[in-house]
Amino acid sequence: MSAHLEPVGLPANQPPQFYRGGDAIAALRGASTSDTKFGPEDWVASATTMFGQETHGLTKLPSGVWLRDAVRENPVAWLGAKHVEAMGDSTGLLVKLLDAGQRLPVHFHPTDAFARRHFDSHFGKTEAWIVVGTYGDDPRVYPGFKETVSKQTVAEWTREQDAPSMLGALNSIPVTAGDTVYIPAGLPHAIGEGVFVVELQQPTDFSLTLEWRDFLANPEKGHLGLGFDTAIETLDTTGWDDERLTSIVKHTGSDSSSTVDLLADGSDAFFRADRLRPNATELSTTLSLDPSFAVLVVMEGTGVLRTEHGGEYTLNKGETYVVPHDAGQSTVEGDLSLIRCRPPVPERRSQA
Repeated sequence: MSAHLEPVGLPANQPPQFYRGGDAIAALRGASTSDTKFGPEDWVASATTMFGQETHGLTKLPSGVWLRDAVRENPVAWLGAKHVEAMGDSTGLLVKLLDAGQRLPVHFHPTDAFARRHFDSHFGKTEAWIVVGTYGDDPRVYPGFKETVSKQTVAEWTREQDAPSMLGALNSIPVTAGDTVYIPAGLPHAIGEGVFVVELQQPTDFSLTLEWRDFLANPEKGHLGLGFDTAIETLDTTGWDDERLTSIVKHTGSDSSSTVDLLADGSDAFFRADRLRPNATELSTTLSLDPSFAVLVVMEGTGVLRTEHGGEYTLNKGETYVVPHDAGQSTVEGDLSLIRCRPPVPERRSQA
């Protein structure tokens, strides 16, 4: 009988990006900010490549094997039988540490249906941001248009590269650590300078960038070869007023529970995320974790992860782990705060 798979600690994995940032990632991981490897995105436990690339973006396990290939060779052990039945050998998840050292451009992502039609992909790119730190004078995010606009207006802004009009049409929300924002596919958005997030998303790299000038080399990189008229078909141009925004924005920073569900209702058809603090109360607690493929990001402190097969792993601030389903029922204890990211609930994904 073969040995059970166990959690694996992962080094940083930072493919080159077009924007500035990375100091917050380096600080979390305890690395020197002068290390040029620390770019603005750290793709954690990634089985996803950057758009149009062969291997950029993929996580290499300490064994030297691409995580993607390891999962493909043994999908049930890595992902669980129900997951494989619903999603095949895809992890169904991409997790990033993202440090916006400058404002990101106004962009959006395709729905599953649009991605199937135009990219031959089972997944579009719904995503969510867990704000884990901020810096600078005015950290904020920009989710959705404040009022409904026509696709013709958006097309004109894009042709003219009218960045002030694009940004001005979006909601502008100040954020602090503990805030989370769920970004359904199609929703226009941007992340402002000084916002550090753990980002969960579907496992693709489809970004349709309306505001490409000063960010991308050419407009083709903005519409990914589709043309903006086609790309804008999947753009949500409806208005998101304050009441509607409450369905995607949560404020969890003041929640002192040992386990906090971080994301908006309904997002579990795409991914799940919990903040775990075993010592949240005066009484030390051991938290039990059901078997699941998971990505762990340790934000603060030190603790211990134990698997049902006898594995024991010390968790320290800045470390990231990939946990296979085969690790079984696990526990975590200690004076630490970590974010546990998981793929969608399989039954929910099969209905999505």
